[in-house]
Amino acid sequence: MSQHQEKARIIRFEQLSGLNVRITLEAPLIAGSAEAGQFVMIRTGSGQDPLLRRPFSLHQTSSGGQIQIYFKNVGRGTDIMAHAKVGEMLDVFGPLGRGFSIADDKPACLVGGGLGIAPMLFLAKIISSLGRDHSQDLIILGGRTREDVEPLVDDFKQFGLALHCATDDGTYGIKGYVTDILRSEQLAENTQIYGCGPDNMLEVLHQFSSSRHLSCQVSVESVMACGMGACLGCNVDSSDGDYLHVCIDGPVFDTGDLAWNS
Repeated sequence: MSQHQEKARIIRFEQLSGLNVRITLEAPLIAGSAEAGQFVMIRTGSGQDPLLRRPFSLHQTSSGGQIQIYFKNVGRGTDIMAHAKVGEMLDVFGPLGRGFSIADDKPACLVGGGLGIAPMLFLAKIISSLGRDHSQDLIILGGRTREDVEPLVDDFKQFGLALHCATDDGTYGIKGYVTDILRSEQLAENTQIYGCGPDNMLEVLHQFSSSRHLSCQVSVESVMACGMGACLGCNVDSSDGDYLHVCIDGPVFDTGDLAWNS
């Protein structure tokens, strides 16, 4: 897989809610080789503060050579990006990691929680373009409150797949968790589950899929310094007692390859 370092121009900036931001960048080399589930490393400052690049999942790409990043302003690096302006340049490296392995002939169930919603849009776009019946495909999105979910709902609706939402406080969709919706659905026996979100959500997806003998792939979130396996800072335990690197072995894993708490 080819990686590219590009000086990417910001061509659109969207403040989707109080802390949630989406930026569109001109990065034709990265856009041309990216797969759903991969990520990029972005240098967020012009100097050495912050020193390290930050990882961001690819929210979407376009045939016109654009990539989108969706993030929450929660720290030094993201705060700098949240105050960037259209026309500014960002140093972007990618695409990195292993993306989703899409099963063309299986119904798909996409589950995104919190910021884990971001890479699901890229995946939904690809799945919706497959030349097959989509009547059994399903998207489930959730977050703590309305502002975590509602800003992206119309983007997902454009693909015409069944969509359900949940929030912890009940301000959008049902009151509860994405896994509550998942348990209430009658999934086809060969459904492929794809997920991204908090670790506890991913563990429930693993338990659910295992109990129903369904295949499940999840994108794991991790802090990392390099994105290429050199720093060894993004290790996760594997099911065979060893460890895996999120940046090069993932971020997408089959849930059976990971060790879970229970």
